[in-house]
Amino acid sequence: MNYSTKKRSACQLHILLNSFTQLSGLPFAALLTEQQLEPLVGQATGNIYTPLVTLWMFLSQVISPDGSCRDAVARFLSWRSQNGQDVCSANTGAYCKARRKLNEDTLKTLVADTGNQLHQTAEPEWLWKGRNVKIVDGTTFTATDTPENQRAYPQPDGQKAGLGFPMLRAVALISLAVGTVLDMAISPYSGQGTGEVSLLRKLWNSLQSDDLLIGDKIYCSYPEIAVLAARNVNFVLPRNASRKTNFRKGKRLGRRDHVVTWTKPRTRPARLSAEEWAEVPETLTLREVEIRLQRRGFRGKTMVVVTTLLDATEHTAEDFGELYAMRWEIEVDLRSIKTALDIGELRCRTPDMVRRELWTSLLAYNLLRGHMANAALHKRIPPREISFKGTMQTLTAFLFPLSQCKAEDFSPMYEVMLTAMASHRVGNRPGRQEPRKVKRRPKHDRLTEPRIKARKKITKFVKI
Repeated sequence: MNYSTKKRSACQLHILLNSFTQLSGLPFAALLTEQQLEPLVGQATGNIYTPLVTLWMFLSQVISPDGSCRDAVARFLSWRSQNGQDVCSANTGAYCKARRKLNEDTLKTLVADTGNQLHQTAEPEWLWKGRNVKIVDGTTFTATDTPENQRAYPQPDGQKAGLGFPMLRAVALISLAVGTVLDMAISPYSGQGTGEVSLLRKLWNSLQSDDLLIGDKIYCSYPEIAVLAARNVNFVLPRNASRKTNFRKGKRLGRRDHVVTWTKPRTRPARLSAEEWAEVPETLTLREVEIRLQRRGFRGKTMVVVTTLLDATEHTAEDFGELYAMRWEIEVDLRSIKTALDIGELRCRTPDMVRRELWTSLLAYNLLRGHMANAALHKRIPPREISFKGTMQTLTAFLFPLSQCKAEDFSPMYEVMLTAMASHRVGNRPGRQEPRKVKRRPKHDRLTEPRIKARKKITKFVKI
């Protein structure tokens, strides 16, 4: 890389970091560092749409209300014009080609790095009993209906051929304290090894010793919790319905609270090979405790949770009830990712670009969570009390001015942005109930046959 290219890359790196507010002195500002972006700098080959510029445009595109490539290129042209640079073509072809050159593994690494950096530096008052908890849950995404996407991510079997959309299944690992995505496993919606439990096994390396994991009862499977226990990963999971609990057996710790020994099932799950099944221990020592989930205005719900936290004096049944009630936060986080970022239906037309769009959106999501953490520190409130949508709207408004402002003006403008973000608090509306129905009716009939057949039926009415 010659001197002029290095100088141009350094300028572009400053633009990218400044756009997503790398302000010294703030603990969560430098979520993107020069070291993390070095692989992209090394890939710089073009004069205009280098990987750094492309990533900057892609990030701004996924948080833009418009979300189109045309909008991203128009925003880039405006920036070049204001900075006295030559105005390039408004055609989106070169930008789309540059997006395809972004390294997928680099994007995935940036998501994990930004998510874990914020997770590990969370303020003590944001933690649960001093523990930084991780939540796991599954979701789905649909993609644009193209032959390439259908081959890689076929539509669900229950839908008629030609009427469904390509569907991806994903299992996400998210920080309870700050809401960042720590890792995500992606697969087709159906087929061997595509279930949520199988995808959880792909996230083992993102779980560290002494982590605390909470999730739904689908993950309370004997082979999986055996692996977690062997890795010294603590967990709190609802007991699977296939297991029965008798609180009169085992070591009693309190009312409906005991330590019991689970035995290995006789049948090997299809997802495990014979060698993997042989490594599963014959017994596990676990704690079963009945908890009560109570919401104001609703009837209480009881359930039995299974955990490796055996000390009843340090972790009571009430503690577990409080913790498991927080599992709902991942449902809100996944809704923010899919609805606020508008990626429930991914737009790209090829499988590799679908994945790049997803990872870039998750990177933007983590960077937004970093701003929420800064705003929370600024106003001394928990980050979970700040609206993600409000944060996204505020950053969208400030993004271009922050990338343009002088160094002496950056700090005051950033503080104004943090104050605006912190003012958008999540509404507390206890007891609110709404019917799960919509009032507006669709204007057109739904497509009940493949589009190519429906098109043929109407062509005979078109005059040539």
